[in-house]
Amino acid sequence: MRPSLVPRVVSPILARMTSYAALLADALTRVREIMPWDLSGLLAQPTPPLVLDVREPAEFAQAHVPGSINVPRGLLEAACDWGYDDTVPLLAGGREHAVVVVCRSGNRSVLAADLMQRMGFVHVVSLKTGVRGWNDFEQPLVDGDEHLLSADAAEPLLATRVRADQLRPR
Repeated sequence: MRPSLVPRVVSPILARMTSYAALLADALTRVREIMPWDLSGLLAQPTPPLVLDVREPAEFAQAHVPGSINVPRGLLEAACDWGYDDTVPLLAGGREHAVVVVCRSGNRSVLAADLMQRMGFVHVVSLKTGVRGWNDFEQPLVDGDEHLLSADAAEPLLATRVRADQLRPR
């Protein structure tokens, strides 16, 4: 008789997770969010936080917060630890530093911040509303060449692109 490849014991957290929304709601019980105006104030401090953008490189190249670093969500675990091809020393050695995680709308950043907390980061928060909200607050964004983008130019780059076939069938 072949042993099953499916684990027989499922954690209580995973057992109740049925959707992306449920994963986000669970992470939000542990992750603190800040608003764009909070981040703006933090960036003006003598020791600003690290702004970590967890979007894909193509998204980051279109528009990002000046001075932020890009580590896609799919590489985050290895980037935050020593000894991997994807290790980012600033992260691996920065578990005590203030980190603000950002994405387009504030969802991926919540999941990333939750993961980072589980990896021992003690001062990590998520930007509620993401880069879209940052742009709506008319804060600076730059493109991949670090050229300043106007809020109007950035808006279509940050727009939701859900196709009809991606919506729940009726």
